[in-house]
Amino acid sequence: MPRDKILFCIDRIREGFFLKHANILVIDVGGTHVKVLATGHKTMREFPSGAGLSAKNMVHGVKSIAKGWNYDAVSIGYPGVVVHGRPVHEPHNLGGGWVKFNFRKAFGKPVKILNDAAMQALGNYKKGSMLFLGLGTGLGSAMIVDGILEPMELAHLPYKNGRTYEDYVGVRGLKRLGRKKWEQHIVKVVQQLRAALEPEEIVLGGGNVRKLRSVPPGVRLSSNASAFVGGFRMWQNNYLQKQ
Repeated sequence: MPRDKILFCIDRIREGFFLKHANILVIDVGGTHVKVLATGHKTMREFPSGAGLSAKNMVHGVKSIAKGWNYDAVSIGYPGVVVHGRPVHEPHNLGGGWVKFNFRKAFGKPVKILNDAAMQALGNYKKGSMLFLGLGTGLGSAMIVDGILEPMELAHLPYKNGRTYEDYVGVRGLKRLGRKKWEQHIVKVVQQLRAALEPEEIVLGGGNVRKLRSVPPGVRLSSNASAFVGGFRMWQNNYLQKQ
């Protein structure tokens, strides 16, 4: 076996031993802010993101605000499609340089990457089947069935009048329609997806969930703090991820 593959296997074995009780740094990369929290700390830290944020800039920013925190591994919630632990497309609302970036080398620690909505879903999961919808800059989505996590990309599917789900219930929809109509479409989207996917539970999260004046029937609300719970759970073997 080539030396690089042997070292890779050794790294995986070492992670299995020491990460069970390791300190984890969780990074939630959003369209407006990057938020971080480490094991043993109660207060998150953050810095602005936006259209100019590259992967390299994100790492630099995280290292700057995480000074003084000790961590053994890193979890990243990424605002885009992730396959086999790596981003496959550049994010819609950020800068470039994410797909081929070596996060493990940049942090000098083991790194796991998961779609940001999937990470929040993982933090909210209790049992059975659950659909998570994240109301943020766009529309995040993920489903967990009997402990198996399936990240989804519902945001860009057609919804109405040639526009997508994200165009109506993401931040662009909120600005274009106003809060009242935006909330009405959230109810309709929840009804449609409940009928199509038949989850036992639907959870709404994301930064804009706090702007809801009423909760759609049969829905549980969550805060962005669930992303950190999901990031810690990413290193626990009892939470399975299908990617």
